[in-house]
Amino acid sequence: METPISLDPCSRHSLQAQLHEQVRKLILGGRLKPGMRMPASRALAMQLGVSRNTVILAYERLTAEGYLQARGAVGTFVNHDLPDDCLAARRLASGAGSGVQHSLQHRPIAFEGRAQAILNGRQLACDFQLGRLDPHSFPFKAWRRLITDALARAGARLTEYGDPAGLLALREVIADRLGPTRGINVDPEQIIVITGCQEGFNLTARLLLREGASVAIENPAYQGAAWLYESYRARLAPVGVDEKGLCVDDLPEAGAALLYVTPSRQYPMGFTLPLERRLRLLEWARRTGTYVVEDDYDSDFRYRGSPITALMGLDSHGCVIYLGTFSRSIGPGLRLGYLVVPKHLAEPARQIKALLDNGHSWLEQAALAGYIAGDGYEKHLRRIRQSYAERRNCLIDNLQRHFGEVTVSGAEAGMHIAWHLTADLPRAAELQAMAAGYGVGIHTLQSAAAYDFGGCTYSERTIMLGFSALDEQQIRAGVERIAAALDAARTPVTATADPLGTANQGRASRRRIRPGSPAIATFRAATRSFSG
Repeated sequence: METPISLDPCSRHSLQAQLHEQVRKLILGGRLKPGMRMPASRALAMQLGVSRNTVILAYERLTAEGYLQARGAVGTFVNHDLPDDCLAARRLASGAGSGVQHSLQHRPIAFEGRAQAILNGRQLACDFQLGRLDPHSFPFKAWRRLITDALARAGARLTEYGDPAGLLALREVIADRLGPTRGINVDPEQIIVITGCQEGFNLTARLLLREGASVAIENPAYQGAAWLYESYRARLAPVGVDEKGLCVDDLPEAGAALLYVTPSRQYPMGFTLPLERRLRLLEWARRTGTYVVEDDYDSDFRYRGSPITALMGLDSHGCVIYLGTFSRSIGPGLRLGYLVVPKHLAEPARQIKALLDNGHSWLEQAALAGYIAGDGYEKHLRRIRQSYAERRNCLIDNLQRHFGEVTVSGAEAGMHIAWHLTADLPRAAELQAMAAGYGVGIHTLQSAAAYDFGGCTYSERTIMLGFSALDEQQIRAGVERIAAALDAARTPVTATADPLGTANQGRASRRRIRPGSPAIATFRAATRSFSG
């Protein structure tokens, strides 16, 4: 361990006196804590470029004063029982520091904003949380091999700075993939590798926003985007959505600095913006001089039909900035995504990326580039897409089994659905509370990281259900619990009855489930998997 000590040979104080005083101050300041082992005299002498005798004499003086304790061959340690004058000095230093801290706490800071909470580790038997991946879906074996291969050919790359825009090999395979899958024809120079969507929002804000600028945004919208643009002191102009996505006719006539939109799968409702609206949106952007930030967060998971060409693939005027991520397909822990910008914005975007973090880790980029180039990524997508489709079907089937005909949106793609509650069911927040009492997490727009600017018709009667992180057994048991919670609220159960002895078998005919019924047996078998 190297100690932060620096001696000045030109000082009027001897090297021994300087060493003594600096060690004493480190102890007083709490940098060297009681019981901490001091560097050996020979090692410290080599570090400081002084004779060993200088260190020994300084240590002996500190030991005599009670700051250090010598334990023979074991070594020299900071004394647990510090002298009274040392303790008094520490109290004085602590008091002075408190005054400084107190004054700093009242000094204003420039940042104004808020950030999302990380919801990992919620203590629920079953949580239909949005955006979570199957914990078993990460390609561990393939990734281990890719990392090993990348390290074998790393050369000096791990000890040098790379291009802030990202590894060229990764940008090339992303560009090659965007053509057939999104209809976007771009050069690798237009791609900036980022740590995820949130950095993409930050980069677009740095690129396009000044204080007071207008940002048109969906209502409801992804909370992370709304709050990020809000933190730049932009004026958010909400635009409503309907069953076809963004209401293009309601876009501000004067335009905006940027429009944030999720056309492939509106977040959180799951609506897909049709081609006709996409073309009108692009014409509005061209006419008003508005940049469009297209957040394509989970288009890799489409279960019905072919995806519509991305806005950027339809754009011929350089209006669209495209945002993609690997967080939903491989894992958010990887922290890899990409931003695609028009050619005239490529260099400014690259410079901003350099200012933000000067580029992403080379090793993860190299591994991902190899994964995509070697067809491993497409095989991985096909596998988990099939798995998620089966889980989606299981969720909808079980909702229908317990609640009759249900209306959902967003089932054509993605990792969650929106369940639109009928008039005979409680409001979303009430049903959420009931389900939580039975150990099940279901989500309102607010708890699903969506932002309602007010006037949103979906807020009170929409439940968001993520299914990708749950297996079919957990999904069945979770829906069973929701039904049981609702029946319990409608038909109070006596203290001696099984608290999970009721469940809905459809809106038209609701019946009591007896403690010995097959439904309860199924429920109990399924819940055993939760505790495991």
